Amino acid sequence: METGKVIQIKAKPELTIVQKHTQNFETLRGAFLQDSVGLVECTENSTGEKIAVICAISKDKEGTVTITPFAKFFNGNPYELLTPPI
Repeated sequence: METGKVIQIKAKPELTIVQKHTQNFETLRGAFLQDSVGLVECTENSTGEKIAVICAISKDKEGTVTITPFAKFFNGNPYELLTPPI
């Protein structure tokens, strides 16, 4: 057995929040290009508040409609609710 040999293992870098959502963003972008996006009024379960949600909307051959939520609009001034990166 050899001694003194160093094995380096590189850890995967942690993905940023934006990187984690890139695939969903691309799916939503494709839905916009196919004119398959709608603005749907939903109720937020945790608060009971009515919110506007951007959804991809698809219909299969049997006519079943699937609504996939992607993003919600702010019910207030987003400039007062968020701190953007510098």
